[in-house]
Amino acid sequence: MSKKKQFDDQFRHSSKDLIVGVDEVGRGSLAGPLFVCALILDPSFDHDEIDDSKKLSKKKREQLNEIILKHVIDYRIVEISPKRIDEINIYNATLEGMKLAINKLKTKYKNILVDFMPIKGALSFAHGDRKSLSIASASIVAKVARDKYMSELDKKYPHYHLKDNVGYGTKAHFDALLKHGPIEGLHRFSYKPIQEIIHPKISLF
Repeated sequence: MSKKKQFDDQFRHSSKDLIVGVDEVGRGSLAGPLFVCALILDPSFDHDEIDDSKKLSKKKREQLNEIILKHVIDYRIVEISPKRIDEINIYNATLEGMKLAINKLKTKYKNILVDFMPIKGALSFAHGDRKSLSIASASIVAKVARDKYMSELDKKYPHYHLKDNVGYGTKAHFDALLKHGPIEGLHRFSYKPIQEIIHPKISLF
């Protein structure tokens, strides 16, 4: 049994109790929505390779995503738009997304495990996606779904190289922003790097 499965099992009163794992991806991205996943794994499911999605290669994430989705009892993915993130800030957007994803689940559960966010009624853990099988699985499902979404956006906005950077601040992305500017509905205008492009500091010396 993996350590992440053992971690989850301590929050079950019986081997059949269901646990929700919740995580998000895209908090630091300059473009695109935040994706939040809440999922309930079959309590007998285990897999040694499941880990924080950031620690896995794209190929491995996609392989594990297929395996996870074959062993979920229920799951929901919520998207929080760049506009909404600008309205309420990324912290509140993450809270909102997590609550929405949990509330959309149709299956009764025993406990909710969350990656370091204060959700009422949930158990929150620093680096939860490195400790919990359920949280790590949610991070993988959210990451794969968001990467696919950003690849589709790349077809509409090819000059921002979204297929490669999935919205994060790579050199190619910054070069495109300096040349073309940010796009409303795509970029997060409240983020400091975008603000600095919109309102550059002018030196008199």
